[in-house]
Amino acid sequence: MIRSFLRLASSLRNRMILIFLAITIVPFILFSAYAHTKSVEGIQQANATFSMSYLEQSKINLEAYLAKLNDQMNELIGDKKLQDLLEQPPASSQDEVSASVDLLNIVYQKKKQMDALQLRVYPLNSEAYPTYLRALEVTTSTRNEEWFQNAANSTLPIWHLSMDGGPNRGPLLSYVKTFTSLHNRTPRGLVVADLADNHFSRFFSPTKRLQGQKFLIVDETGKIVYDSAASEWTGEQLPSPKLLAMRNVRKEGVETLSIYDEKNLIAFVRMDSLPWTIVSLTPMHALTEPITAMQRLLIFFLIAYMLCAVGVVIYLTRNFTQPVFQLVRLMRKLEEGDFSMLIPHQNRKDEIGWLYRGFGSIVRKIEDLILQSTRAERTKRELEFQVLSHQINPHFLYNTLESIRWKAENHGRNDIGEMVSALGNLLRLSLNQGKDITTVGREVEQVKAYVQIEQARIGMPLRVLYFFDEEMLDMTFMRLLLQPLVENAIQHSIRGNFEKGKVILSGRVEERDLVIDISDNGKGIPEEVLKELNDAAGNRKMAGRSGVGLRNVNERLKIYFGPDYQLRIETQEGKGTKITIRHPILPPGGEERTTPERGAIRKSAER
Repeated sequence: MIRSFLRLASSLRNRMILIFLAITIVPFILFSAYAHTKSVEGIQQANATFSMSYLEQSKINLEAYLAKLNDQMNELIGDKKLQDLLEQPPASSQDEVSASVDLLNIVYQKKKQMDALQLRVYPLNSEAYPTYLRALEVTTSTRNEEWFQNAANSTLPIWHLSMDGGPNRGPLLSYVKTFTSLHNRTPRGLVVADLADNHFSRFFSPTKRLQGQKFLIVDETGKIVYDSAASEWTGEQLPSPKLLAMRNVRKEGVETLSIYDEKNLIAFVRMDSLPWTIVSLTPMHALTEPITAMQRLLIFFLIAYMLCAVGVVIYLTRNFTQPVFQLVRLMRKLEEGDFSMLIPHQNRKDEIGWLYRGFGSIVRKIEDLILQSTRAERTKRELEFQVLSHQINPHFLYNTLESIRWKAENHGRNDIGEMVSALGNLLRLSLNQGKDITTVGREVEQVKAYVQIEQARIGMPLRVLYFFDEEMLDMTFMRLLLQPLVENAIQHSIRGNFEKGKVILSGRVEERDLVIDISDNGKGIPEEVLKELNDAAGNRKMAGRSGVGLRNVNERLKIYFGPDYQLRIETQEGKGTKITIRHPILPPGGEERTTPERGAIRKSAER
């Protein structure tokens, strides 16, 4: 590490860059970090002040609401008619039904005056009021539930949290009071007021809530009885033991704590009338969001400073070290084979000028040698292509003319004219006006003409099927690729079994290539023929045998488009053969861009 730094600082230009960065960029970074820290502290302080003010007001409003609710429940308890109905159990079932109706009416009338989800009165001797309990949709077993027993045995009101008793099976917080007779301390029953989330949310809905901010109500045990964020944490223990310890010591406060691995600004205040604590949680990332634009601006200025530093250093050092550095870069490009670089003209009379002029002379000599090599390679490939391109035509013409002669001498049938017409069409499509590039559609027509001649020659129909996407028929394609492969399939694969044999041609477009499959259900290609296909000596052996069509097409594809586009053959003896041609998609007029000459020049340049 130290050696690398010393090696970096050994250059004059690099030393000046390091000095300039130390003078300008480092102080700027320190100032940016200081400004960011102070901005975050200011936002935290402002949010803490607002949160405490808001919590104090929410506490006042919530306590006023709960005090009013308690007074309304006391009014219900003090109702003389209610006390009379519960003082003595009904003597008969008819009296019990009447008493139940009166109880329900009293509760219903009082409920209309109260701001609660539901109001219920449970007699302690509930077995004496079965009709009333059925109307409340509860059973006598309710008195055995834990919350009922706790309330009945307590002289103080209690709060009971049910997680699925509210609307939409949400949380339900119940305020439960035990009441006695007006004349003595004999317990008569329980009054229960149910409060849903919406009864608390009205007190915790600031006009501008930050993203992710939530308000909680925590009871004396640390359980969360209300969560403004869709009751996400309701019923759970507050996940911050430190906050629980703080609220036991202080009545209110502000602190930055981590909850569930997320840093939050927390403000809390204890209620006066209940052992509850109201908590505000604000994620720190929501507080720092307003200064994101300032951070972007600081980064922009930092980049601008760095660019200025590089520009100044380059300006100061270019007359001393830049010419040598530039010459080194040119030499590295030459090593990578890039001859398109521009060598600047140097009028200097010193050693640097001599180096530039000598380097330019060497580059020009290398370019001349490469050009000579390219021309030789191009001539060689053109000769190879001419041999491959014309190799198959005499062989096919000889067989076809022999067939026509045989037809004329031995049969004298009228289909001789059709054969001659098909042969003329085949010759026209094969010659293609001397051009090497045709279209997929013309290649298919050539195959059809050949098949027509073969059918007339052998005297029986051939099953050759064509499946091509319409869009690819007008695409440019190298000539004499399909017919030799179809001829090979007919002559050497399905020959001897024309009744059941068939050849299928299918074409499609895949990404940037045209893909054509020639499939047959014939004898398959012998393994030794496949081995000789990619062997130079084997290719010479195949020149007069059945593999001429395969070799011809395979070599032409490799010469034009490279080894990635050679034939792919799948064959199995007795089960047929599938030959796949992959041909690159060429734009209209693609012949000029795919000649062997241009391919040779491109490969020479790569070398």
